[in-house]
Amino acid sequence: MYCTRNVTSDLVWVGADDRRLAMFEGVYSVPDGVSYNSYLLLDEKTVLFDTVDAAVDKVFFENVEHALGGRQLDYVVVQHMEPDHSATLSGILLRYPDVTVVCNKKTENMIYQFFGSGLKLNVLSVKEGDVLETGAHKLTFLMAPMVHWPEVMVTYDSADGILFSADAFGTFGALNGALFADEVDFFADYLKEARRYYTNIVGKYGTQVQALLKKAVAVEIHMICPLHGFVWRKDIGDYVAKYQQWSRYEPETTGVMIAYASVYGNTENVANILACKLRDMGIRTKMFDVSVTASSEIVAAAFEYSHLVFASTTYNAGIFITMDELLRDLASHNLQNRTVAFIENGSWAATSGKLMREIIGSLKNMTVLEESVSLKSSLAKEQLGDVERLAEAITAAMSKESAPAEEKKKGFVCKICGYVYEGDELPADFICPLCKHGAEDFEPL
Repeated sequence: MYCTRNVTSDLVWVGADDRRLAMFEGVYSVPDGVSYNSYLLLDEKTVLFDTVDAAVDKVFFENVEHALGGRQLDYVVVQHMEPDHSATLSGILLRYPDVTVVCNKKTENMIYQFFGSGLKLNVLSVKEGDVLETGAHKLTFLMAPMVHWPEVMVTYDSADGILFSADAFGTFGALNGALFADEVDFFADYLKEARRYYTNIVGKYGTQVQALLKKAVAVEIHMICPLHGFVWRKDIGDYVAKYQQWSRYEPETTGVMIAYASVYGNTENVANILACKLRDMGIRTKMFDVSVTASSEIVAAAFEYSHLVFASTTYNAGIFITMDELLRDLASHNLQNRTVAFIENGSWAATSGKLMREIIGSLKNMTVLEESVSLKSSLAKEQLGDVERLAEAITAAMSKESAPAEEKKKGFVCKICGYVYEGDELPADFICPLCKHGAEDFEPL
């Protein structure tokens, strides 16, 4: 039986919730489930915006059939080829063989990659700024490469001011009957999952998100329809402001996130002592045991907090396993603009501090404090002063007036795949290392 909701008088949500999924993309826990959003426009021509994951195919096909009410499906717009949004595309093509697939060239290639070269398609290939008129509605297609795959595009409906935003502006969590963000207390109950979704799924691509936001603010938006999570029709600016902040790698909270890896509790003890001293100084703290808490939670917190402390025992002459995984995860997500300190432990050879510094030191605009704490097995009484000095150094770093922002590097972004070339000038013979397109397909940041 169908389960649909109207977004507007002629736009219907035909997606589905999945509460049985344990790990999104096999990596991120989703204890509250996830929604797969698809939208059907009932104009003179009918248009389906994306499909859904195979896990919810039955209810999806029922929803589409009901919403069409016997009409033909004229177009299916494929904005993103990740299988949680395209796995049921082949089923749509079987049920509606005359449908036209609207996509860009990169997407078309991926369709054949996923479903085989023998697939028969009626394709309308679009590029940046192309328009499809469906009757009362005019759909403009805007490329959004690397938000977060190279083929991604978004669609703007100028008739109603709707931005179909693909994976941008999404969140983890099932909708549970609610469709609009204003039907729940989003910023109280869902912002944490929205942050975790952004930082882990899209966080690496801040420059590309900024490029998309630049396009978004150039048009009048009354509604945002993402592929995961709630539809936005009120307080849109508040949510867009979060994306502006996250994509610029600006912290939301002035405070200290402390992540520690401790085998027998001694490293954890020092982390707790530091947290107590920081609280005595009036500084907000958040603590994580990296062996207990999923990396995605800590990555999100690292994006949220202004100052970070990593404490790890030495293990097999290296960083403890779960801490090593966390730091490399943070590096892969391109974290920037934080002040960082380290605590190391090693009964006979404390090497974790140096190795942690090397990983974090590879990131942009990271201030690493000289003050640190180095243990041999457990904290000695005479080392309490080291912990106090570290707390004081963190406090001093917070209280300093912000230094004048350094001049931003100039650069060029590939319009095809989103690769960023940093430099004042782009060589005329430059070839993109990702998509192999030439300098003519780059534009200034």
